[in-house]
Amino acid sequence: MSTIAEVTALSKYFGKTPAVKDLSFSIQEGDIYGFLGENGAGKSTTIRMLLGLIYPSAGEVYIKGSLFNNRQRQLLQHIGAIIERPDMYGYLSGWDNLRILASMSRKGIPDSRLYEVLEIVGLRGREKDKVKAYSQGMKQRLGIAIALVHSPDLLILDEPTNGLDPQGIAEMRNLILQLSKEHGKTILISSHLLYEIEQVATRILIIHKGKKMVEGSAAELLNPDETLVEVQMAQPDDIINKISGTQWLPFVSSLQSDRIIFKMHPEHIPELNKWLVNNGALVQDLHSKHSLEAYFLSLTNDTPAAHRAI
Repeated sequence: MSTIAEVTALSKYFGKTPAVKDLSFSIQEGDIYGFLGENGAGKSTTIRMLLGLIYPSAGEVYIKGSLFNNRQRQLLQHIGAIIERPDMYGYLSGWDNLRILASMSRKGIPDSRLYEVLEIVGLRGREKDKVKAYSQGMKQRLGIAIALVHSPDLLILDEPTNGLDPQGIAEMRNLILQLSKEHGKTILISSHLLYEIEQVATRILIIHKGKKMVEGSAAELLNPDETLVEVQMAQPDDIINKISGTQWLPFVSSLQSDRIIFKMHPEHIPELNKWLVNNGALVQDLHSKHSLEAYFLSLTNDTPAAHRAI
C-alpha cells in the first residue's frame, strides 16, 4: 500500500506562538483518515500547510513521495480539498459553478466528467438550479464534486458536516463511505463530530495543542477491553467495601463521590450489573463509555477527574 501524503517534524509558529509542533504522520492509500483535535489544536493550520496555503516554520510535506514546496506546486493536482464551507457564486447554477472551477485545473475536463461527479454526490438533476437555492448539505456536496472533478488521489474535507442538520450529516457520512468503497478515494477528514469519525474512519490521529497525542487504526485505539463502565448509585461506600477481595476489584478504574468507574470488556457488563444488584447496590444509572469521544477526552482533558483509591 503506497503513501499518499506524509508530514515529518512539521511545525508552524505565528510570531512566538506555536500552532503546530513537531508533527509527523502519514496517510496511506485507501485510508479514511480521521484528524481530530479540539478547537485551536492546529488541525486547520496543518491542513493549510498540506495544501501550500501557508508554509511551515520547520519540517517537510511529501505528496506521493515527492517533497512539496513552492517549486513543486504541480503536486497539488493529486489533492482535492474543501476548507470549511465552500465558496461559490450563489447567483449561478451548480453546473456553472462546477464548470468554472473545473476550468481552473487546466486539465481540459470534459462535460461527461462533470456529470459523473454530480451523479456521485447526488446532485444530478439539480445542476441547473441556482446555488443560492441549495440547502447547506447540497452546497457541501457540490463542493465535494468540485474537489473530485480532476480525479485527485487524496480528498481533504475540513469539517464537512458543519452547519448540517441530522439528515445532512447522515447523507455526508454515507457519501464519504461511498467515495471510499465504491470509488477508491483516500480521504482525510478533520472534524469535531467524534461520533461521525468513529463510524467512518479506518485510521485516526488525535492532536492536542499542536502535538500528536496518538495515531493508529480505529480498532487499535478503541480496544473493547478498555471500555469504561460508569455506575452511578446511592451510598456507593457500602458496595466499595464489598468489592475488595472480589473478581471485580481489578476492573475498578476510579471512584468518585457517587459513582464507580470500571474498565472492562462489554461482555462482563450484565454479570457486573447482576452482582451489584444482588449485593444491595442502589443503581441509579449504568452506561458504557467505549467511544471515540471518551478516548478523545481522556487524552485532551488537562484536568483529570478527581478519584480516590480503595
